[in-house]
Amino acid sequence: MSILELQNVEKIYGEKENQVKALRNINLQVEEGEFVAIVGTSGSGKSTLLNLIGALDNPTRGKIFIKKREIGSLSRKELTIFRRRNIGFVFQNYSLMPVLNVYDNVALPVTFDRGRHINRKYMEELLRELGIWEKRKKYPNELSGGQQQRVAIARALVNKPQLLLCDEPTGNLDSATTIEVMGLLKTSCRKYKQTILMVTHNEAIAQTCDRVIHIEDGCIVTGKRDIPVKGGDGVC
Repeated sequence: MSILELQNVEKIYGEKENQVKALRNINLQVEEGEFVAIVGTSGSGKSTLLNLIGALDNPTRGKIFIKKREIGSLSRKELTIFRRRNIGFVFQNYSLMPVLNVYDNVALPVTFDRGRHINRKYMEELLRELGIWEKRKKYPNELSGGQQQRVAIARALVNKPQLLLCDEPTGNLDSATTIEVMGLLKTSCRKYKQTILMVTHNEAIAQTCDRVIHIEDGCIVTGKRDIPVKGGDGVC
């Protein structure tokens, strides 16, 4: 069953002679539980694609469905709630709040959602699983890069989102920490039955995922699956 579907999605920036087509006629399906890597050269459109899927930006044309809901049809308030409860984000620069300790950084998405209460038992389980429970009272500037990324992953998982979007999550990490973080993401994918889309420039890392999608000049040029799954990809 597909959790994500893009139909004829385009993204255009600028007007007339300054017009830039960042994405062209993207058709894509992603199945529940897949771990998908999105690779491409700088400026190919891969981060733009992730931002559209995460509803951080709007497509110029086309439709995006998450859990069968077209996100473009939601009001701003509906979209904010839908995104908070269904989509998690992990960024290269961690994006942690420097004035909050580890525990409060992780709890932040829950405190934003007035309809939910912090499940302290789950919070502890999550932080222990990621190896940062003992660091829960520390602040971001007291942590290593790998520890900060673990906090960012915990924050992305705290609402148990079904879709996790990762933009170069290992870009600032050394090779040993990169292996650890990839292991954590794969474990999360299996344990919490999540679907993960990860933008990366590292082909070796991408090859460890279930599927690799290559983007060049705003088009999907390949979308080969290493495991048999229903659905298909559009090719420009």
